[in-house]
Amino acid sequence: MTYCVAVKLNAGMVFLSDSRTNAGLDQISTFRKMIVYEKPGDRFMCLLSAGNLSISQSVREILQIEQLADPDGGEPITIWNAKSMFDAARVLGAAVRHVYERDGEALQRAGVDFNASMIFGGQVRGEGMRLFQVYSAGNFIEATSETPFFQIGESKYGKPVLDRVITPETPLDEAAKCVLVSMDSTLKSNLSVGLPLDLAVYEANQLQSDKIVCIDNDNPYFRMMHSAWGQKLRQVFDDIEDPTWDDAHTDVPLLPKNPQNQPLKKIANEKEKLI
Repeated sequence: MTYCVAVKLNAGMVFLSDSRTNAGLDQISTFRKMIVYEKPGDRFMCLLSAGNLSISQSVREILQIEQLADPDGGEPITIWNAKSMFDAARVLGAAVRHVYERDGEALQRAGVDFNASMIFGGQVRGEGMRLFQVYSAGNFIEATSETPFFQIGESKYGKPVLDRVITPETPLDEAAKCVLVSMDSTLKSNLSVGLPLDLAVYEANQLQSDKIVCIDNDNPYFRMMHSAWGQKLRQVFDDIEDPTWDDAHTDVPLLPKNPQNQPLKKIANEKEKLI
């Protein structure tokens, strides 16, 4: 399993992935789930992948050389000359379908689903930043101001903090902190997600990034954040008043005097019915 998350903000983009791949409790391996494509001054693109490792690795290999016909008769479109991130995402979708056409039938005969999902984002010179989630069929959706982040893999544990913090106006460093907290929550609750992590932070309109880091067990910031987040959560939990069943000692009783909905009905004997 894996967990990847990417965020698109007014100030830039943040990408984060773990590196754990396992085929059983006693067979755990490390494979990087992130790859960065960069031509400084012209384009910055980041790809995150989850799902069947053989499929995602094949897609990444083919993406380097995948081409789409130019409808205007120009040179074939690749991720290196695409004039928009939308066209680059189309190239990625074609690479996914290319792998399916090559391996899909054989995988199906072996009882293996064609399972791969990807996040692809960045910026091409001449347009704004864009972020896409790509599915196994090669189709994709784009992030909007209402949905400024995408997650793939084991996403449920890390989503609540993203929902509460991330907006398009969130500062870039704050967003990086938020996705790391999101990953820490996932690491805490799911053993199939593990260190090291790959983090890439891209500032809008720079068309390159030097803020790319691999985070392992010895990373001082991540260790500090993991400890502080756990302590602060416990502190906030302890600061919340325990539930009480009357208003004798509280302004917030758990059982109010005139509730809008009545408590659950008890069944006292075999003749009574729920309705």
